[in-house]
Amino acid sequence: MRYEGMVYRPPSEANSLIIQATVGCPHNKCNFCMMYKGKKFKIRPVDEIKEDLDMAKVYYGDGVRTVFFADGNTIIMKTKDLAEIFNYTNKLFPHLERITLYGSARFIVLKTLEELKQLRAAGLKRLHSGMESGDDEVLKLINKGATSQQIIEAGKMVKEAGIELSEYIMVGVGGQSLSHNHAINSARALNRINADFIRLRTFMPFPGTILHELYKKGQFKLLSPHQALCETRLFIENLDGIDSYLFSDHASNYWNVNGKLPGDKEAMLRQIDYALTLDESNFRSPETGQL
Repeated sequence: MRYEGMVYRPPSEANSLIIQATVGCPHNKCNFCMMYKGKKFKIRPVDEIKEDLDMAKVYYGDGVRTVFFADGNTIIMKTKDLAEIFNYTNKLFPHLERITLYGSARFIVLKTLEELKQLRAAGLKRLHSGMESGDDEVLKLINKGATSQQIIEAGKMVKEAGIELSEYIMVGVGGQSLSHNHAINSARALNRINADFIRLRTFMPFPGTILHELYKKGQFKLLSPHQALCETRLFIENLDGIDSYLFSDHASNYWNVNGKLPGDKEAMLRQIDYALTLDESNFRSPETGQL
């Protein structure tokens, strides 16, 4: 397999075969993100991707059960090309259980429902989507490139197509001033989407990003550990009428809150309430991620 630059994947894809179908991100303008800044976006030719799959077949044999097609927003590829790659992957690996990729709302809505159903039929089992927030003011601040309505539309379409949806929320990305609305409106958006998975990430300012510059200038106020936990609590408290797993499966988070909604909601809130009794010195620094 051939890779260009740093390749990222969700923690839940740790055991997946990673094939780089695209390089970089077609948006690459989010004000919090440094993941693809050193890459110029391109879509790799289908034949090259198939060659990498052939290499993986030689190396791993029939053992591959999950495949993640990187980089960011691989969903932007033409539907017929994605379907061809997925079908080829299924032929190579007879025990394949799941094909996954990244796709944000801005690019999901460029597909029709019928196209998404075609991708599901070809083997796309799960789509990872970084909505980050369901609040339009926060989305504008971070330059996500999508509105809350587009995020809801994209999420509902993915679900209707029969594809599992893993949505990512970034705790604290609205700063102190937008924290309340970020929590409330993110929950409201997810209540309408009913994603299969909700995954929490806590914002940390990375040098070289616009939000880091605003933070250094004092124009963006980071949430303290307790404030981030309160935002998380408010968010979970307002999740209603959905059948979703919630995971805080990332080192950026201040507390490991996991459960199945709606049944585990109260238990998760109690976990956060306990965490709030601990002195903030027990948690990592909001700025650096270090204790």
